[in-house]
Amino acid sequence: MKQNAASKHGRPGVSRRAFVRNAAAMAAFTVIPRHVLGGEGEVAPSAKITLAGIGMGGQGLQDINAFLQFGEVQVVAVCDVQREADGFLSWNWGQGKEQRKAGREPARQLVEEHYAKEKAAGTYKGCRTYTDYRELLAKEDVDAVVIATPDHAHAVITMAALKKRKHVYCEKPLTYSVHEARQVAEEARRAKVATQLGNQGQAEQEARLVCEFIWGGAIGPVREVNVWSGPRFWPSPTWEGRPPETPPVPEGLDWDLWLGPAPQRPYHPAYHPWTWRNWWDFGTGLLGDLGCHKLSTVFKALKLGHPTSVEACSTKMSPEIYPLGVIARYEFPARGDMPPVTLNWYDGGLKPPTPKELEPGRGLEDVTYVGEKGVLMGHRLIPESRQRSYGRPQQLLPRSPGHHKEFVDACRGGQAAGANFPDHAGLLTEVCLLGNVALRAGRKLTWDGPNLKVTNGEEANRYLHRDYRQGWSL
Repeated sequence: MKQNAASKHGRPGVSRRAFVRNAAAMAAFTVIPRHVLGGEGEVAPSAKITLAGIGMGGQGLQDINAFLQFGEVQVVAVCDVQREADGFLSWNWGQGKEQRKAGREPARQLVEEHYAKEKAAGTYKGCRTYTDYRELLAKEDVDAVVIATPDHAHAVITMAALKKRKHVYCEKPLTYSVHEARQVAEEARRAKVATQLGNQGQAEQEARLVCEFIWGGAIGPVREVNVWSGPRFWPSPTWEGRPPETPPVPEGLDWDLWLGPAPQRPYHPAYHPWTWRNWWDFGTGLLGDLGCHKLSTVFKALKLGHPTSVEACSTKMSPEIYPLGVIARYEFPARGDMPPVTLNWYDGGLKPPTPKELEPGRGLEDVTYVGEKGVLMGHRLIPESRQRSYGRPQQLLPRSPGHHKEFVDACRGGQAAGANFPDHAGLLTEVCLLGNVALRAGRKLTWDGPNLKVTNGEEANRYLHRDYRQGWSL
């Protein structure tokens, strides 16, 4: 808890959360109006989770809109280095990937329009805006933050929030580097706050069915998993290396803050918005972007820990631009009664071999788990005749109330969310990003996970982290 400045009367300041605790103790002696306590089925303002959003691009707006739907949450502030701009992807898969305006002003408008609908007067002015997350964390005594910046800034912002003992929801991947993932997970464990990674699929029923099929013995011991992803969903540069032009920074964008801990370079629209994923300095490629989605269920179903080795290859490599397609192979040791397993990753449209169990004319649709007694594709056995004869596996796991609701419930003292940092998201991110380390090292690496070290080539360890720009640190 931070120490507030002394009041003008010389008494220590009282934080919002401390005030709420004291007010609760006085409630038995005070008549409180119904609109303050909350009506039947409503949450009193004093009991709500106050939340701020940091990084209000396309995904940040999606996340804020999701949390606005919960009566237990009050969004009070938003932060972005961009005031307002076009060209952000909406990420609303139900409507298609149309582009939209984003930034701190569109986010503020979204919040205030939502709350205005709940008021008889139809107006609401209660969402504050910030350009710098550090100012927000210094001024706002919020309970929780949502972080949806580009990958390269995740760790420094998340760590700053954790050190102030805020609950944190962070978009995937949790961090830009392997080292950062370990540091953030450890700080989250110390902070004892609610955390959740933005890999929404982990909360779906299908993820639990995969576990139940495998744990129920439907395909026998699993020794191989093949994971694939389609081509990148953002445009690629048309030149080699960095863009040749250096146009002026758009009005309303703080480019220095956008760079954050990344190395200094001139602004160019090839970096922002959302095409930053092309660049090694800012993004983590499809392996970082989608790995935390697709590998989450694999980790849970097979109870994976640290791999013993990893190797990777790709289409044309560049020191500046992430390759169009990557193949990575991880070897994991035996875990209890589960045998060693090989996990193969394919992206950029590259695909693994088609299982012989798949019916003619039917293409690969999802992750394939190859067991000694059969194959699971996604959450269904193949061929389909096998699925029909086997039926539904025995339910072994409770179903999720929803990915964002898991975080809200954890903030209110419920059980840890399914993709919390210490138990799942930290290790998951480490392993995804370790594939990028092997790719850049250009060789098969043997890995000492507990000690965070490549053991067959000291030079590869330099890719586990990078130096930050002066003035930035964890």
